[in-house]
Amino acid sequence: MNVRSRGRLRRWGRRLGLAVLALIVALTLAAIAYDLATNGREQPATSLYHGPFVRVDGTLLAYRRWGNTGTPVVLLGGAAEPTWVWHDVGPLLGRHHRVFALDLPPFGYSQRRGPYTMAHWLRLVQGFEQHLHIKRPVLVGHSLGAGVAAAAGLAHPKDVAGIVLLDGDALAFGGNHGWLADLLVYPYYTALYRIVTGSDWIVGRAVRNAWGSNAPVPTDAIAQFERPFRVEGTDAALKQLLAGGIPGLTLARLARLRVPRAVIWGANDNVDSVSSGRTTASALHTRFQTIPQAGHLSMLAQPRAVAHRVLEFIGTALSRPREAR
Repeated sequence: MNVRSRGRLRRWGRRLGLAVLALIVALTLAAIAYDLATNGREQPATSLYHGPFVRVDGTLLAYRRWGNTGTPVVLLGGAAEPTWVWHDVGPLLGRHHRVFALDLPPFGYSQRRGPYTMAHWLRLVQGFEQHLHIKRPVLVGHSLGAGVAAAAGLAHPKDVAGIVLLDGDALAFGGNHGWLADLLVYPYYTALYRIVTGSDWIVGRAVRNAWGSNAPVPTDAIAQFERPFRVEGTDAALKQLLAGGIPGLTLARLARLRVPRAVIWGANDNVDSVSSGRTTASALHTRFQTIPQAGHLSMLAQPRAVAHRVLEFIGTALSRPREAR
């Protein structure tokens, strides 16, 4: 390469470097401007949800309840799911049982106060039950909540009447991604978070994909999923959860579970695969049940079918002598 060619390459290199620098500066200024323009979007959970709440271990927990008599049932939602997802199933179960749906932080309208670990979630669930005088409930865990339900059955088997894993294999996922969380810095992460979680199109695509039914998604459903992202501290909490991964169990630990159990799955679930559900059911030595025309959000797509399967399980589980469970 002659001197003239080398000189031309250096000039093009400088121009490219200046163009990249200009792009970075422009993106940074745009992100800062967007962050400032949307400042105040986040609010305390109590401003977005009117309750009820209960304070456990210093954390304000949001919940819903249905029914006044019968065996207690505690519903634990999955990632990015407010207790609203149980708004159809809860009343159906509440006809014969005392039903409580709990927001596991950092999701729904519970206070964003970590750590977001299995040990902390178990303390919150146990404290929640103590505050509301819930004894030996049936735990129904959906998606991420399935791991919490299974872990509670392992840690405190005498305090759990049975567990239902709904569209959740109860296994740990991710972890050791602290380096990735470190890349999510201001102002880029804040702007991206607000754009994604405030977009009807993006959130709507995710909800429709998880719904898994040919029936149209109700118009208010997308807003119900978007609204909890506005709880103050959610963006930082999700970074913390990303760094540690989704807590859960292993198949070996699941095999040691002895409380009555059921695994129920949306037949069209493409978020947590049907094959992973079968693997978990095999480890638990229990029958694998599917809900036709339902995806990952089976409690929304087919609430009556889900409620029927849960009620069927409760009747069977409670009819068995405790020593045989």
